[in-house]
Amino acid sequence: MEPIEVGILGATGNVGQQFIHLLSNNPWFRITALAASERNVGKRYSEACAWRLSADMPAAVRDLIVQPCEPGLNCQIVFSALPAGPAQEIELRLASAGYGVFSNASAHRMDADVPLLIPELNGAHLGLLAHQRESRGWDAGFIVTNPNCSSMGLTVALKPLYDAFGLRRVIVTTMQAISGAGYPGVPSLDILDNVVPLIRGEEEKMATEPLKILGAFEPTSGTLVPASFAVSASCNRVAVRDGHMESVSLELERKTSVEDLIRAFAEFRNRPFSLGCPSAVEHATVYRAEADRPQPILDRGAGRGMAVTIGRLRPCEVLDYKMTVLSHNTIRGAAGCSVLNAELMVAEGLL
Repeated sequence: MEPIEVGILGATGNVGQQFIHLLSNNPWFRITALAASERNVGKRYSEACAWRLSADMPAAVRDLIVQPCEPGLNCQIVFSALPAGPAQEIELRLASAGYGVFSNASAHRMDADVPLLIPELNGAHLGLLAHQRESRGWDAGFIVTNPNCSSMGLTVALKPLYDAFGLRRVIVTTMQAISGAGYPGVPSLDILDNVVPLIRGEEEKMATEPLKILGAFEPTSGTLVPASFAVSASCNRVAVRDGHMESVSLELERKTSVEDLIRAFAEFRNRPFSLGCPSAVEHATVYRAEADRPQPILDRGAGRGMAVTIGRLRPCEVLDYKMTVLSHNTIRGAAGCSVLNAELMVAEGLL
């Protein structure tokens, strides 16, 4: 097939750069439009962007002229790396104008008619799009979101256990990388030799987003019934460049063994991989048996950054079991999931 023409909103920021890196070699998409804030409009991308990824800026985007984040972009779909505030109105305007919007922003995640999508987990939620278009009067446009970077790793790790054994309660403490704060992120004198025990808005997202993601879609009514287990989250910023680590304790509905839990991770398969989506990996959940894994520096790149690594699964003295979860926050937890969302829609014939 001919690659689909795509644009990137917020193209000069950290997540915008990750979108460019991931899309530049994707056989299903071709970057034809880059958009950013007003101060960069009219500049060549190489002039507007302070490129911060280890891989070189792709030659194909260097001379693209940065455009405003508004209708008129030469593309069919856009990937949004905008902050939540600007995203609120900009994404609506673009969807209303007929663009497919794949958003990494939090602005519309919890809207009742917007899929909060992790393609390996809840692809059926794309059924919300028909209701979304009907209720909003959109002919072709739509909004699909991906979760918060910390919710992402947690929910991917919970899904095999939720399906096999059910969940009642989840307690999670995060150790989140500084790249999750964007650039320049946390001042060095605040994070070196320190742990910051507050990431504003993060704990609220972790308490609600997994319930929407793991909820049941009702095709007849076009609504979602959220999952009913409880999540208590404590979120901390630590001096790690990339990779969000989470210590998780959980109570199951049906008692089982450690061996059965590990088997659930190993046997978990996903539809995007079976459909041949370029960004999908065969094993979205990887269990490490070593006593001291996962670690960010060793495991954040698992599955090209798209796998969630789990380790240290053991009995919990308060709930049933506890484990450690690690995911790459700017790939799996941001741009990578959004790209995979679009790939799933292509593979399902929805784009």
